[in-house]
Amino acid sequence: MKRLTFLPLLVALITGTSVSASSVIYRGEDQLGPLGKTLSVFEDPSGNMSAEDVVRNGAFVISADDIPNFGTSGSAFWLMTEVYNASPSDRVVLNIDYPEIDELDLYLFTNGKLVSLVRGGQLRPRAARAQDSPAFSFNLPIAYGAYGTLYIKTKSSKLLQVPIFLQNEETAVRHKLSRNIFMGGYIGIMLVMVLYNLFVFISTRDRSYLFYVMYLLAVGLTQLSFTGYAAFYIWPGSAWIIKHSSTTFTVITMILATEFMQRFINVTNYDDKFLRIKSSIYVIAVFGAISSMLGASVLGYTLIQTTSSIMATYILFIAVKITRAGHRPARYFLAAWSVFMTGVLVFVAKDWGLLPYNDITKYMMIIGSAVEVVLLSFGLADKINVLRREKELSQAEALRMAKENERFIRDQNVVLEQKVTERTHALQESNDHLKRTQSQLVSAEKMASLGQLTAGIAHEINNPLNFISSNIPPLKRDLLDLKEVLDAYRSASKDDPAMKDVHALEERIGVDYTVKEVHEILACMETGAARTSEIVRGLRTFSRLDEDDLKEADINEGLRSTVVVLGPQFRDAVEVKYDLADLPELECYPGKLNQLFMNLLNNAAHAVKQRHGTSGGVVSITTRLDGDRIRIDIMDNGMGMDESIQARLFEPFFTTKDVGEGTGLGLSIAQGIVEKHQGHIAVKSVVGQGTTFTITLPTTRSGDYAKSA
Repeated sequence: MKRLTFLPLLVALITGTSVSASSVIYRGEDQLGPLGKTLSVFEDPSGNMSAEDVVRNGAFVISADDIPNFGTSGSAFWLMTEVYNASPSDRVVLNIDYPEIDELDLYLFTNGKLVSLVRGGQLRPRAARAQDSPAFSFNLPIAYGAYGTLYIKTKSSKLLQVPIFLQNEETAVRHKLSRNIFMGGYIGIMLVMVLYNLFVFISTRDRSYLFYVMYLLAVGLTQLSFTGYAAFYIWPGSAWIIKHSSTTFTVITMILATEFMQRFINVTNYDDKFLRIKSSIYVIAVFGAISSMLGASVLGYTLIQTTSSIMATYILFIAVKITRAGHRPARYFLAAWSVFMTGVLVFVAKDWGLLPYNDITKYMMIIGSAVEVVLLSFGLADKINVLRREKELSQAEALRMAKENERFIRDQNVVLEQKVTERTHALQESNDHLKRTQSQLVSAEKMASLGQLTAGIAHEINNPLNFISSNIPPLKRDLLDLKEVLDAYRSASKDDPAMKDVHALEERIGVDYTVKEVHEILACMETGAARTSEIVRGLRTFSRLDEDDLKEADINEGLRSTVVVLGPQFRDAVEVKYDLADLPELECYPGKLNQLFMNLLNNAAHAVKQRHGTSGGVVSITTRLDGDRIRIDIMDNGMGMDESIQARLFEPFFTTKDVGEGTGLGLSIAQGIVEKHQGHIAVKSVVGQGTTFTITLPTTRSGDYAKSA
């Protein structure tokens, strides 16, 4: 290998070719450089000089830096060096390892000719670039044993650095591959962090996570802009976005980082000047971004870099201050921000020559941002744990207070329930007494009116009825006498010719039939008078104006008289069946019992007519003597009732009848009457089959019977 590298030098000496001090001899190394100190530099303030003018008139000055750093300027900078190919390969790869170059033109002067090799840069159309990746890597057509002079034009509106290396093709390919793998890993980490924290935000609705997700996206796009991947892959056709993306995303990242920090470590609780300082820096940074967009690139870039540095330092100061105050999330933020700041400082130190240019220093800012976002994610996760522990403690305290309150409330409830029970019992007794009194008043008023009405009707009907009844027997006797006289006349004049016309008249009017019809009319009148007398007796029995006194009464007679009074309810619609046993007279309030029977029979008639209409309804009345008690069963085949209705059957004002058909007091009054007689009333009903009311009354009254009445 040494022979091969020595041979071109020997050829150069024999042919008289000289190698200047600013020359590069490439012997086939994997990578040679950086070549900054072998370069000569010429500044074109106008930025418009042609390559020919630069070759003829350019006043090149030898660079003193390994990596030329031209800062921010509107000038174009030309770099020149001679490359001597002493490698066994005819192809040498030139690598300019700095992606943010707006314009990059490459010329080769060889054999007395100036040849344009590359016309590229981020602001040039992608189709015109001679590159297949974000890296500026080009093949130099310098044959083995030959040399050529390189002229490189560089121009950028941002910080301009030109790290130049010579590589063989294998190293160039390996360099691109490792670069893509590294950036792919970085993008993967950022996407995982974005998706994870976005999921946490959706789950918790904590706005800190939302700002962190936006911060992650901004950091990722900023690093992709710095490395040229955004310009090459995301927006390759938009020169305006490419030109301003790195500065704009720097401002956005700074703002989102500050907003996230403010919420994550609760800055406003520890520094009351933070909002004013933050707002002032925001205004200057946004002004710088707008200035850059309007054409003042140098001014805008300077303002953005200055405000970003100030804000990063201020954030670090705030994090240290809050960490010292003992705020746990601030510790994670300080660690993460310190790593990021370390990466930035290493990256800047590399740019200014304070640290060597290598893969670590070159990618240190990306590495720092990746570690930062991971540490911040740990901090956010720890914040969830802290919040969970605080919530558990809060819940435990709340549970303790709840149990204490429960015990206090339970004790109070015992006292309250006791008082409520006492008051409820008193109110219930008052309410029951009021209902009984009201029912009794209504019952008394109704029965008094009904008694007066029936008594008056019975009295008025009884007078003409007595007149009719007393005149029917004499009328029958007189008619019989007249019939005897008529028969005598008919017998005496049977053969008398002079009575021939009278006999003819007798035949024409049908005297025998008329006499028979008169007998039938008298019989009907006598039957009607007897029926009317029976009704009057029933009315008088039912009315019983002496109802307020205890009397001995016939229960069967009371039932019959009640059916008589309710005749219009039963006639032609309800069949009444009696099964009455011989009962002793019962000491009772007859009028009250008649009212009881009337309420029950009236309800029975209503139920059977509601189900059967005008035919098919049956009401059965049964009485039995059961030991020392009289049992009365009133059974119907009406609609029947379900259990819910039976449970409320004796409540005052409860009724199943339509509005206007019932007051709901009938059964309540009936129950009161039974209780007044120290008896018992029960009901048994089946829906669709019928209902049976059973009343049991004692035949002998107890000592307090009258008192309870």
